[in-house]
Amino acid sequence: MATARAPQPHAPGPPEERRRSNFVAESWAELKKVEWPGQNQVIQGTIVVLVACLVVGTYLYVNDEIWKQVVSKFLLGQ
Repeated sequence: MATARAPQPHAPGPPEERRRSNFVAESWAELKKVEWPGQNQVIQGTIVVLVACLVVGTYLYVNDEIWKQVVSKFLLGQ
């Protein structure tokens, strides 16, 4: 026995357009909820990233120089 379904209300426009406008509206609502960082937080975050890059870059450079010597002397015999 088949059950009758109530007709679904249709929104105007093609489905892609409805999804797009719904996405934009929901995204805008979420962006309004964001607690944006202040200038001091941005400066501190930038400094932390730059220091981290400097530390990792130095570590990689030193490690590369050490392994270059190891490979040159022991593996290549030069």
